[in-house]
Amino acid sequence: MTKAEVAAMLKGQVPELAGVPPAQLDWLAEQGTLETYADGAKNFSRGEEIVALTVVLQGGLSIFIPQAGGVKHLGVFEKGEITGLLPYSRMKAAVGDAYAAGETVLLRLPREKFPEMIASQPELTTALVHVMMDRIRDFTRQQQQDDKIMALGKLSAGLAHELNNPSAAVVRNAHELKRHFSMGPERLKAVIKICVSDEVVDHVNGLVLFKARHGNAHGLSMMARSEREDALADWLERNGLDHSAEAAATFADFDFIEEDLESLRSLLRPADIPPVIQWMNQVLITERLVNEIQEASRRINTLVSSIKSYTHMDQAPVKERVDIHAGIQTTLTLLNHKVKHNQIQLKLEFEEGLPAANIFVGPMNQVWTNLIDNAVDAMEGRTGNILEIRTQRSRESILVYIIDNGPGIPADIQDKIFEPFFTTKPVGKGTGMGLEVVRQIITQHAGRLEMKSVPGRTEFSICFPIG
Repeated sequence: MTKAEVAAMLKGQVPELAGVPPAQLDWLAEQGTLETYADGAKNFSRGEEIVALTVVLQGGLSIFIPQAGGVKHLGVFEKGEITGLLPYSRMKAAVGDAYAAGETVLLRLPREKFPEMIASQPELTTALVHVMMDRIRDFTRQQQQDDKIMALGKLSAGLAHELNNPSAAVVRNAHELKRHFSMGPERLKAVIKICVSDEVVDHVNGLVLFKARHGNAHGLSMMARSEREDALADWLERNGLDHSAEAAATFADFDFIEEDLESLRSLLRPADIPPVIQWMNQVLITERLVNEIQEASRRINTLVSSIKSYTHMDQAPVKERVDIHAGIQTTLTLLNHKVKHNQIQLKLEFEEGLPAANIFVGPMNQVWTNLIDNAVDAMEGRTGNILEIRTQRSRESILVYIIDNGPGIPADIQDKIFEPFFTTKPVGKGTGMGLEVVRQIITQHAGRLEMKSVPGRTEFSICFPIG
């Protein structure tokens, strides 16, 4: 391909250079060098220094970046598109790997030529600066979207983990309840054959219902509970009940003692005691299973309410006056599996009477998620972990502190952590946009984000107006 052919392609097939005078495009064709790549050949690697402006004249460049432990196809720079180093760009290294898409021809202008271009080719320089601005905007938008998806991915994993136990409990107890009720007809037959006075019926009903509502043996030590179960099992066995150990465990759960059962001996014939005890046991088991289903359902409802609250981020960006503590608690609920997995002690010091703040609820939930998740990750694999979250009012502003006792952020990178695409996490665990997103959201709220870190203590503080 001759220089004249290259210049012709620049003039007719590169939309971003449409307004550039032909003479300046001739200069670009003359000063640049051509490189040819076979289909699938690697053009550059992640982390490699970017040293030249690149115009795709034929074929394309497929870009791949690491994400979530794998590789994501970011897109293709096709024929007529511009990539690589641009005037005034601070880009130093490639964020991904590039491979030729088909037989590919590139025009490359080394950065050593940039001073001459800036001095003598003003329209060309301006066009390339516009390319840079568009690239930053598009790439930042994509990375922010990826960061949101990663955040939601972490929360969905946590939600699935948290939902597993209560949903399994509902299924298990519903199955047990069905099995339990299948034995009801035979037990009912035995009970209705008993002829007793209304006073006896009232006594038995009153005893079992009182224990069902108020009986609780949680305060007993393991030894005391074991001794009580043994005593109840002995009494039940002496009074003709089969499977006495199983029934004894149920009666012990509801704080029955031997004297409670002994009160039945003076009211019932010996032959009537087993069916009455079995009926009482059935009532108590039903009560226990229903209570467990109710508690598991309440837990599921709490989790669903939390995720519905969190997903304000998908609603229109309208400020709402809300209690920020609710958003923080919601985030902690959704990240609870990670907190427990890392054996982290939570210390919450929320100022009472803190006024509701006028905020964008969804974006602010993203702030809590990024900062708390970062703190949890920092303490991974360590012992004695403490996550402290404090809130307080300062005149017409709200202060939030998120503090962890992890290893701290090294002093030599502390001034870089808010830069886009900078991350200390392993490949696939972070996009480098989390803190940049946090900073943008806090700025959107006319607030301030600060960080202090020494070994053993990292503190992020957020200050924003009540509004």
